[in-house]
Amino acid sequence: MRILSIESSCDETAAAVIEDGRTILSSVVDTQIETHALYGGVVPEIASRRHTEAVVRVTEEALQRAGMTKNEVDAVAATCAPGLIGALLVGANFGKSLAFALQKPFVPVHHIRGHIAAVYLAYPELKPPFLTLIASGGHSQIVMVRDYTTFEILGGTRDDAAGEAFDKVARVLGVGYPGGPKIDELAQTGDPTKYKLPHSQIKDAPLDFSFSGLKTAVINLAHNAEQKGEALDREALAASFCRAVVDTLVPRLELAVKQSGGKNIVCAGGVAANSFLRAALTDLAARLGLALYLPPLSLCGDNAAMIGSQAYYEFLAGNTGTTLQNAFATAEIGENVCIKR
Repeated sequence: MRILSIESSCDETAAAVIEDGRTILSSVVDTQIETHALYGGVVPEIASRRHTEAVVRVTEEALQRAGMTKNEVDAVAATCAPGLIGALLVGANFGKSLAFALQKPFVPVHHIRGHIAAVYLAYPELKPPFLTLIASGGHSQIVMVRDYTTFEILGGTRDDAAGEAFDKVARVLGVGYPGGPKIDELAQTGDPTKYKLPHSQIKDAPLDFSFSGLKTAVINLAHNAEQKGEALDREALAASFCRAVVDTLVPRLELAVKQSGGKNIVCAGGVAANSFLRAALTDLAARLGLALYLPPLSLCGDNAAMIGSQAYYEFLAGNTGTTLQNAFATAEIGENVCIKR
């Protein structure tokens, strides 16, 4: 089964053709990073306009690279939640309209389910159940993937997501947008022990975490140094921040492994590209004898290939949309977005 998929939840307009949920026939991503870097972050209205300009072009390119016409696809999928609502509506409405014009099934996909499905494309042997650490710009959660369309949230952030904290710290350190790769690069030569940063502990919720205090501590360090005229070791602060994020996420995942008895662990989302996190997860897997599945860097960020992969399993589960299908700015990973109202 070949699915044409569309992704437009934030600042990438993407299209892909995926076969049977595991094989990438084509994947095209049109990024808006240069545009939003001028403003230090994503401007929702600009993002929506850029999606409108790009969605037809990237779709045609994805079909061309796959050696197909639009009439040869078996279904059309699009991200319908969560994300920037204006941006989501562009891809969702385009995909829905295309599907119904072609008289093909339309499959609405949850964006975070898509991030998990990115790992299926890299590891064809991987099957649920498994534990997933989701670390992205808008979400940080520990999720038990029971099967391809059944998800249980075991823990999550009480405030900021890890990716959001990276972007805000990057702005304070003056390295620009997007924050994740910029902070990672800056941290490579820094001393991660130089600055003492807080590590959150949520009383009575050992699998939950918080990044608000960590973000504020970095901002205060930078502002205090500026006010006192002191030199700030930006490399060391970036490295200390990365270490604090890792020391917040990985111990929770380890506890979830011990509580659940799981043997397979996955990390998904944009922050899964962070070199410090990948190294720590590799060490955790080796120490506990776990099988670790990390998506390649090309599939960590937003893309339509991951949406097409998850769409295949949503289709098999009967989760298809109608002409009344809407997009939603928020939706828990366990919610079926094709019936959410």
